[in-house]
Amino acid sequence: MSKPSTAEPTPAPARPAGRPSVEELRAAVHPEGLLDRRSGEHWAGRIYMRSISLRITRLLVDVRRVTPNGLTYLMMLTGVLAGAALVVPGLAGAVLGALLIQVYLLLDCVDGEVARWRRQTSVTGVYLDRVGHYLAEAALLTGAGLRAADLFHRDGSAAHWEWAFVGTVAALGAILIKAETDLVDVARIRSGLPAVQDAASVPRSSGVARARRAAAALKFHRLVGGVEASLVVLAAGIADAVHGDLLLTRVAVGVLAAIALVQTLLHLASIVLSSRLR
Repeated sequence: MSKPSTAEPTPAPARPAGRPSVEELRAAVHPEGLLDRRSGEHWAGRIYMRSISLRITRLLVDVRRVTPNGLTYLMMLTGVLAGAALVVPGLAGAVLGALLIQVYLLLDCVDGEVARWRRQTSVTGVYLDRVGHYLAEAALLTGAGLRAADLFHRDGSAAHWEWAFVGTVAALGAILIKAETDLVDVARIRSGLPAVQDAASVPRSSGVARARRAAAALKFHRLVGGVEASLVVLAAGIADAVHGDLLLTRVAVGVLAAIALVQTLLHLASIVLSSRLR
């Protein structure tokens, strides 16, 4: 058996000076398979946001005072502001929240692209990215609950705080769903195992596997995600603007909370009954 090489690793070649073309960026920051990963890319990223983000990234990669982690912090702030915007009464709040979530998604794409182009990817960056996702989705669903509570008494003489509680339940469920996924790798790494592969997510029980495929086909679980939830709240806000009340917003918040609770339990069962923890 040959001895392992003791030579120093060959450093990656330097990037060409100046602003890259969109094609050069795409080849470097969108490696083959990135947009095809089942659990690695949001549908909005595949359909339109990655095309937009490449053009923004191209403008930023040679601006040294703009750092990947700085963009991630801005992403986190934008996600929280999207939730706060929903408290603004009327259709304006729903529109502003949906727009800010789109900016949040754009920044979520750009920070990683800048990091990959500059070869500045880091554990800190991955950690901050995950925290940003937790914060944004929790803030949005909490904001939806506060919107349904009618803090400014546009639909009555008093705030209905029970809807704020329902929104908080939805936010907690969305966080738990993400935590259940992330804790798989935590458990594996602490047990000395490598990170989980997509193939291990298939439940060992054929019945559970069929139920999981049916749920995946319906995609109802995606509604508690930031982009989807913002669109649900926007649609409800448009309907409420027509009817002059908050009925559809309250229905939307209730549905999102129910989905979050059910998905929390189903997702936990799917993980435990799969090979992800083995």
